[in-house]
Amino acid sequence: HTNEAMDSFSPIFFLFLTSQSAYHSIDKDGPLSLPSRRQTSLTGFGDYHCLLPVSGVLMQCCLFSTGTSDPFVKFKLDGKNIYKSKVVNKNLNPIWNESFSFPVRDLDQTLHLKVYDRDLRSNDFMGSSSFPLYKLDLDRIIPMTLPLEDPNSEESDMGVIILEACLSIREEPAKRNVWLLKMHLFSRKSRVMRLMCGQRNQVWTGIYTVILVEGQNMPDCGQGDVYVRFRVGEQRVRSKNLCIKANPQWRESFEFNQFQDVQENLAVEVCCKRGRKSEECWGVLDIDLTRLPVNQRQLYTHELDPNKGRLVFLVTLTPCSGASISDIQSAPLDNPTTFEEMQEKYGLMKCLWDLKDVGYLQIKLIKATDLPSTDLSGKSDPFCTLELGNSKLQTHTISKTLNPEWRTALTFPIKDIHDVLVLTVYHDDGDKAPDVLGKVAIPLLTVSNGQQITRTLKNNNLSRTTKGSITLELNVLYNPVSFAVDNPKFNKKLLARNIYRVRKISMAILYTLQYIKSCFNWENTRRSITAFLIFVVAVWLWELFMLPLFLLLLIGWNYFHITPGMASYSQDLVISVFFFPSLQESEKKGLMEKIHMVQEIVLTVQNTLDEVACIGERVKNTFNWSVPFLSFLACLVLFLATAALYYIPLRYIVLVWGVNKFTKKLFNPYAIDNNEILDFLKRVPSDVQKVRPA
Repeated sequence: HTNEAMDSFSPIFFLFLTSQSAYHSIDKDGPLSLPSRRQTSLTGFGDYHCLLPVSGVLMQCCLFSTGTSDPFVKFKLDGKNIYKSKVVNKNLNPIWNESFSFPVRDLDQTLHLKVYDRDLRSNDFMGSSSFPLYKLDLDRIIPMTLPLEDPNSEESDMGVIILEACLSIREEPAKRNVWLLKMHLFSRKSRVMRLMCGQRNQVWTGIYTVILVEGQNMPDCGQGDVYVRFRVGEQRVRSKNLCIKANPQWRESFEFNQFQDVQENLAVEVCCKRGRKSEECWGVLDIDLTRLPVNQRQLYTHELDPNKGRLVFLVTLTPCSGASISDIQSAPLDNPTTFEEMQEKYGLMKCLWDLKDVGYLQIKLIKATDLPSTDLSGKSDPFCTLELGNSKLQTHTISKTLNPEWRTALTFPIKDIHDVLVLTVYHDDGDKAPDVLGKVAIPLLTVSNGQQITRTLKNNNLSRTTKGSITLELNVLYNPVSFAVDNPKFNKKLLARNIYRVRKISMAILYTLQYIKSCFNWENTRRSITAFLIFVVAVWLWELFMLPLFLLLLIGWNYFHITPGMASYSQDLVISVFFFPSLQESEKKGLMEKIHMVQEIVLTVQNTLDEVACIGERVKNTFNWSVPFLSFLACLVLFLATAALYYIPLRYIVLVWGVNKFTKKLFNPYAIDNNEILDFLKRVPSDVQKVRPA
């Protein structure tokens, strides 16, 4: 293994204008002179996160229009403006000769440029064009003549814009880095060809388990976060952020699939982030996984860049045989011997043998019907992807049909029985991004083994139904005592889902308390009399064994009252909770209503946290004698309570309390409800009130 870290790459797009102050000048008859100004960049791993310098030259623009214009150009990448040229006054053939540079994290990105005519009131749109960055070659200047287009204009020829682009390296790299960069470009183009030809190998035979342990002797200066990114092929993960310190402790585990006949290295990058846009790379490591022994944990302690410390992590290769793609006639569980072996493997007799092996899922993907058409001929080229957790398999494409029959059997090893199987039907559009035709989400816990089901397709957000349906058959076998541990990460949708769940439980508790309070207030005479008699009899005859007996009877009551349609209802409820709760309601709300809704939720959480903190601090201050009189009063009450519980059975005390609660409204209908304990605690100051100035 090598400890040599890659230098950062940054794609620099140079736009050369007539003004020569920004970078270097350009000789129109000579080669392009690349600037040597140091770019602040970071080598990453999401979608070829290597920052590859792209250089470009905007030479001139020929606009076919009448009159004169004051044109300028805006360049956009991922919807963000990265450069704006100067304005050339009163000219339909402007020459800018400007240069600019920018870092590129992903060669799949497309650079968009738009030409405007400057006006005092508003800028008039004159046309746009674009080109993908993966078409650029390393260290080769490519001249481009891009035709301008305007879909809202009746003119067919809007003019052209001429520029030059070059993919180059930020600094003088080592030969190894140039080779790695060329491999990135080659892998990008080869990946496109594999996707177009449908020859990508999908089945994995092993699992790489990476345990990120700690950092050693890292810089301990300034504020910011440090994190680590891992990549194996197209699989990428990122660790949690830790504050900058000498020995950060991550203690995180990640898993990567090992595919058949594919030799890939583990790329590790340590990054430091200071602020929102300032990032720094502390080192990049390249680990050869082909020599990794099976079922043996390997410890790696690698040096990072000079004065950046070391990184400690573990890598283990574990065989995995649960993933497969076959014809529906050769489905593994259709073989009686294989089915019996799987049942025995995940049965109760062997449930404690391997807790990491959670289960096995088999999907028989039969067909889809009545899909939406995407071609001019009224047909589509559908294929289907199946995702379970971070694992994904894909069927073959069936051309020119709206009723494809895949008749394919796919199997997954289950890592978490609470996962949701997501099936997405796409239209294969050649070298373009596939179009989503529909999606279905099925929680594993709702699967009925061996039953052929037909599900209506939904849109990409699973919020409403679309045209078409899909037919499949599922079988799930799992270890009943296994479990999976997931690394918690912040997610806005997950936060919204958790708030929805807490609100639902809190509303159920609130309704129960309101029902009990209505019995105390005698809002319904018959209900209050019945509750009073049940309370008296239960307290008088109560024994401790009755508590588990009551819970047992409650579970049995719910079991015998489950209706046949409850399964489908609970499944729809699970999907609605897991994917965008209350999405249809939120779509109907305007922007201001959404802002007020978020503000209301934040204020509720803020007030709840304040109340909980105040109660805890007041209890602490009661015991700390912050207010001597109230602490003395608390001592007296506790002494009387101790004596009462010593001489009087608890049954009689609870009975007296209950009779008092039931009869209070009868003797004094206008009495105000209060809680003596909370009233007492409100008289004790919290820590905030103690330091608040008078």
